[in-house]
Amino acid sequence: MARTKLLAARLRAAGDRPYLAAALYALHVVESVAVPTMGVDRFWRCYVNPAFVDATPVPELAGVWIHEVSHLLRDHHGRAGRLPATVRDDHVRVNLAQDCEINDDLVADGIALPAGHVSPRTFGLADGGLFEEYLPRVPASARPHRCGSGAYGGREPWDLPAGGVGVGATEAQTLRRQAAEAMRAHQRGRGTLPAGWQRWSSQILEPTVDWRQILAGTVRSAVAWASGAVDYTYRRPSRRSTAQRGVVLPGLRRPMPGVAVVVDTSGSMSGADLAAAMAEIAGVLRQVGIGGNRVAVLACDAAVATTQRIARVEDLTLTGGGGTDMRAGITAAAALPLAPDVIIVLTDGDTPWPAEPPPARLIAALVGHRAAPPPSWATVVQVGP
Repeated sequence: MARTKLLAARLRAAGDRPYLAAALYALHVVESVAVPTMGVDRFWRCYVNPAFVDATPVPELAGVWIHEVSHLLRDHHGRAGRLPATVRDDHVRVNLAQDCEINDDLVADGIALPAGHVSPRTFGLADGGLFEEYLPRVPASARPHRCGSGAYGGREPWDLPAGGVGVGATEAQTLRRQAAEAMRAHQRGRGTLPAGWQRWSSQILEPTVDWRQILAGTVRSAVAWASGAVDYTYRRPSRRSTAQRGVVLPGLRRPMPGVAVVVDTSGSMSGADLAAAMAEIAGVLRQVGIGGNRVAVLACDAAVATTQRIARVEDLTLTGGGGTDMRAGITAAAALPLAPDVIIVLTDGDTPWPAEPPPARLIAALVGHRAAPPPSWATVVQVGP
């Protein structure tokens, strides 16, 4: 491989965009004839095909260096892992959507890229979006593109085993913050940044709390409160009964908390948003140790259409499409034979709410930002990407 040419291209990339220098030099080069061009894994190892290096001019190689490190800085691997299962493994379309998120900035910044590179305009889309926004509109017939498992997840045949040389998760976060701080300093020096990098650096330096963490913490709090409740029962007599002849003392029962999820299936709810948010909520419930028949899911528009107890979110069938009244779902959830301790209402918020709080703790998981807030007694979590 023309290694001198490859490293000269990296030097040029770091010189042209010095705020990316630390990230670029953190990449470990691995020569491989299996990778079609260049690609990265999540350990910041950059796999390079020698024939691609020989055939590509240095200015374009510098652009590919910036493109590949952008996948890692923007945590495309981690974000791809949070996609709904129905689209997560469609690596071709995920990779193309990710390339759209990156390349609109690179083209606007005057960075040279090889012929045939993908941008939002390739698919008639507007610049400035995130890959999660582009993904539904990338056609299934689009040509394959492979930037490596560090972009779209999974594992490629050319990937080295985990461990050994590479960058760990903690160091990767440090590199992201260094790049964001360098971008901020670049702007203070009257330098310009593409819109995508401005948005990204602001999110790194001024992060918002992930709604998944809020939901998990809220559910944990409610479940801990329910688990801490105890009651007397004769189904398990107290061990002290052995010291009391002729007397049976009741034992203490610690109930297993149950959760009901009321899903808004009215016409105002987007199917893609609904599937993604429901998958996330199922993941949160698994994380806090609740599953199986402890979770009831009620599909509700203006009335409850179905009630299911599911072990996997893939088994869920949601029906509806009419008006919206989550009061019906909340009332039905509270009246279940296995009464829930926590009720999660997944809705866009365009619904009337009960005048009084239900007997269970209620968490309103709101998709979108267009509706009035729920009552003050509800715990509100804003669901978003």
